[in-house]
Amino acid sequence: MAFEDFKSMQGLRRREAVGMDELMEMFVKNMKIASGLNSQRIADAWDEVTGAGRYTLDKYVRNGVLYCTMSSSMIRDRLSFQKTAIVEQINERLKSDPLFTPEDKKISFIKSIVLK
Repeated sequence: MAFEDFKSMQGLRRREAVGMDELMEMFVKNMKIASGLNSQRIADAWDEVTGAGRYTLDKYVRNGVLYCTMSSSMIRDRLSFQKTAIVEQINERLKSDPLFTPEDKKISFIKSIVLK
């Protein structure tokens, strides 16, 4: 999509100044990439909060539940005792993340975690 098309969609004129944060918000909404971006931000937050990124084979979000497939049963057992704290820490990171869009209908904040 050319910049001219994006500009005309928003009704911007060349002489109007728009901040980068506002421009990014408009871009995410117009390109309809909020769900994919939110999913990626949640996966990144999982890796940062737990430190178990290298033991996580697969992770995806569905209906507010983060599903993680672990390669180590020992790591999975240790993390299972900390699920509530992990959910809170992930959601705190997402609240402070400027690229996370909590208004997205498909993927928003995490409600629970399922470890496989």
